[in-house]
Amino acid sequence: MSVLPLPRAEFALALMDDPDERVCAAVDPAPETDGAWIAPALAAARLRAMVDAHFDTVWRALRRLGTPPTDLDDCTQQVFLVASRRLDTIQEGSERAFLLRSAVHIAAHAARARRRRREVPESEDHDLPLQMDPAPRPDEIVEQKRNLALLDELLATLPDDLRTVLVLFELEELSTQEIAVVLKVPMGTVASRLRRAREAFARAAARHAARTPGGRS
Repeated sequence: MSVLPLPRAEFALALMDDPDERVCAAVDPAPETDGAWIAPALAAARLRAMVDAHFDTVWRALRRLGTPPTDLDDCTQQVFLVASRRLDTIQEGSERAFLLRSAVHIAAHAARARRRRREVPESEDHDLPLQMDPAPRPDEIVEQKRNLALLDELLATLPDDLRTVLVLFELEELSTQEIAVVLKVPMGTVASRLRRAREAFARAAARHAARTPGGRS
């Protein structure tokens, strides 16, 4: 099922009617619960609110985590599908953290699947994020695309663990404490990975500048 052609409200409702337990179990195994259950109408309303509030964040995070454009729609749907099956375990106020944690797992799962198929991720289609300025000039669109392509290229040079922390901290603006919760690692590990990620990103940027006409060696 394709995501983007559906209005977001319909997308949320479609998820409620299209569960896939294999996907949910793979990325976020169901925890033990005391039988808590959310009435269907309330669940649909909450999921719709989550889609409205966090769809762009999830889509953007998946892309920055290395999901190729051809897989973005399906992976975004999977993130919200997981949420639709775990609504009774997601605490109020922690929706964004839950969705980003699911996005990290799904991006990693998709990357492993691509490696198994020996597929080369496509990198030519650099669509802009869903939210754009109302009427950008053509030169602004070209510059945005160029900058996004460069960012993707530099991020792709980082190991997955460093890339994830850098994306969550610098681009999604999570605190180190929030990242520790999302990734389920100690804060010291987050701080160490962030430092190493920044250093690796700076080296990649320097190499790019050295290769670029007019760049400093």
